[in-house]
Amino acid sequence: MTSPSKTNRSFLLKVIGTLLSAGMLTALIAWSWEDVVVAINKISWLELLAAFGFIFASRLFTVLRWHTLLRSGGIPIPLKNSLSLTFTGLFATNFLPTTIGGDVVRLAGTMQLGYDRAICLASLAADRLVNMTGMSLASPLGFYQLLQAAPAAAQAAFIPGLWRKGLDFARRTLASLGIWLKKPLSLLTSLGFAFAHMLCMFSANYIVIHALGGELDFWRVIGLYSFAYFIGNVPVSVNGYGWQELTVSALLGTLGGLDVSIAATVPLITRLLHMLASLPGALTLPGILAKMDKSES
Repeated sequence: MTSPSKTNRSFLLKVIGTLLSAGMLTALIAWSWEDVVVAINKISWLELLAAFGFIFASRLFTVLRWHTLLRSGGIPIPLKNSLSLTFTGLFATNFLPTTIGGDVVRLAGTMQLGYDRAICLASLAADRLVNMTGMSLASPLGFYQLLQAAPAAAQAAFIPGLWRKGLDFARRTLASLGIWLKKPLSLLTSLGFAFAHMLCMFSANYIVIHALGGELDFWRVIGLYSFAYFIGNVPVSVNGYGWQELTVSALLGTLGGLDVSIAATVPLITRLLHMLASLPGALTLPGILAKMDKSES
């Protein structure tokens, strides 16, 4: 069991990582501030609305992905409860810079509804793994762009380690999906919702990039963002604040060839749209947090 001092130290390091990442991103924006303003002025409200629509749709597919896993795992949860809990978790992730993450909130919500804790916890792990599987299937498009830009020596050092990590991920995935491997149709349905979620996310980013004046093929957007997903999920900042935006900005600039002003602005706009799309979760979060406090007291 992790000691409180170790947890506090880890959280402090994440806070430092958040500040450093946000500081570097701020420096990039400040360095090309005039170009950033020009880029932002190019985007129209219609384009922002279209990008927001895709992001909100991606949230709905996320609901269906988890709901499919819960139902096939034997949890008779109504769709409206899966919807409410997913948006509550998304709101917690975007607006609560603490150790209380979205998965903790979702688990607490399902337990309050009286469902089996072990299966609900397993469904959350499976939900993440299904999403990671979808991103893994898209990430070769990103690795291809990386290998095209990297020298041969770097490729020789990079590929063996990548292969080992891939095998390790496959083993962990099979071990964590025990319940659902016996129900392949449900697992494939959940993966289908993961692909729909990804397509909406990639489309939203594609719209924002081109609205700001950038030029990037859709297949390259898929590759770079799927690649950024794995780097951005390295736990070096609180809820990925700063680090995820810095990762996307760096990849769009170095591999995507976008101007610094556009590469730095895109993740900030999409982060704001993500936060707006998670606002419905604010309606149910206070009740879940209050019950969590009572259960701990």
